[in-house]
Amino acid sequence: MAQWTSAVGAAQLARLLTSQQDRPGGPGTRRPPAYRALADGIRLLVLEGRVPVAARLPAERELALALSVSRTTVAAAYEALRTEGFLESRRGAGSWTAVPAGNPLPARGLEPLPPEALGSMIDLGCAALPAPEPWLTRAVQGALEELPPYAHTHGDYPAGLPALRAMIAERYTARGIPTMPEQIMVTTGAMGAMDAICHLFAGRGERVAVESPSYANILQLMREAGARLVPVAMAEGLGGWDLDRWRQVLREAAPRLAYVVADFHNPTGALADEDQRRRLVEAARSAGTVLVVDETMSELHLEDGLEMPRPVSGFDPAGSTVITVGSASKAFWAGMRIGWVRAAPDVIRSLVAARAYADLGTPVLEQLAVNWLLSAGGWEQAVGLRRRQARENRDALVAAVRRELPSWEFSVPQGGLTLWVRTGGLSGSRLAEAGERVGVRVPSGPRFGVDGAFEGYVRLPFTVGGAVAEEAAVRLAAAARLVETGVSGPGEAPRTFVA
Repeated sequence: MAQWTSAVGAAQLARLLTSQQDRPGGPGTRRPPAYRALADGIRLLVLEGRVPVAARLPAERELALALSVSRTTVAAAYEALRTEGFLESRRGAGSWTAVPAGNPLPARGLEPLPPEALGSMIDLGCAALPAPEPWLTRAVQGALEELPPYAHTHGDYPAGLPALRAMIAERYTARGIPTMPEQIMVTTGAMGAMDAICHLFAGRGERVAVESPSYANILQLMREAGARLVPVAMAEGLGGWDLDRWRQVLREAAPRLAYVVADFHNPTGALADEDQRRRLVEAARSAGTVLVVDETMSELHLEDGLEMPRPVSGFDPAGSTVITVGSASKAFWAGMRIGWVRAAPDVIRSLVAARAYADLGTPVLEQLAVNWLLSAGGWEQAVGLRRRQARENRDALVAAVRRELPSWEFSVPQGGLTLWVRTGGLSGSRLAEAGERVGVRVPSGPRFGVDGAFEGYVRLPFTVGGAVAEEAAVRLAAAARLVETGVSGPGEAPRTFVA
């Protein structure tokens, strides 16, 4: 019986492999043999989760044709992978990817490191900051005081606690977007909101237009839901959306759904202006596409005096085109798994009805804590603290990276939590692998793209500051040297770092 559970076609694997371009080596740099380079490329794809474990690989002859190499090269690469434990084969069943015994399974998304690993590894994989105290403790204490009446109920609120729905609706109204509580559903984080929306609107095989690059975890959620992702390139730097491309894709591909991050885009940090927002809503309405707008970064504006554009939903007064997703996770704390959806009442009713077969509802105590923050005034003070932390971290990380890696290029965003960095021609995948060896964890660019795009990028969240940011840049520079010289093996041992 075959041991593989999915398959990777020769053309798809060739695209992923050819995206892995390294900077040409200097004098004396030795290039590996062709079979070794091919084996290393496939191994990197498996380690990054971009080729799943237990995925059947193309036959040797098919891959050789797709890559324009000899079959002997592919056969030697497959044999090297089998020897290292990254490939298994059986006569008549083909060859499929694996991981060696004792290795952790690769993550398809961006999970935070376990706490026990933080002493020796600087984690730049997760764009999240520690909780803004004392506001977390005060919110939980306030929630406990308000809990007793709810404890006498069944505790299931599929649409969310009425008090929190009303409070979120009131905040939208204060932003100039008239909203009723019936237009709000509280979810388990923004990911829970997106999961519900995808199941309702984007069934298996449906086209979904996404920014390119876009948030890695949402892209993976959509892939696993069976959606067909249609990438739409972002403008250069912090230019935001390319509306000509968006109109073309919406007109020609007619996607059922489109997912965008208008406020301090993850990963680029771009802020879409009002004209871009208006024109995108008009294009989506004309195409019959539901536009899902992720506002999880909207409150993280870091520059004094920055005037924020009107929310995208403000350009859809009828409420027929735009669905908005919000969350407490980025603005407050990732451990507070409270998100929400704002949409037309009939959409909310459909989402709530479908939820009965998923998680039934969001934890009551956490909803009460967020409601306490929003109603007692603690939210503004906590988010103000969060902005100061993020601004200080951003400035420290920018200075450190410019000093240690002057050939790396990036634009400094006015808000959000991430830098999108062009790595001077180095492979982001290989930098991520080398970073693990020298004690810094960084996600490579292809995680944020479709089909191998953005190999020459990494995302750097400004979640560390001061001496830790400086040390992170030093370790990134060490990883870059390993990639430049083609060094393989265990590399430099990470140093224990105490903040």
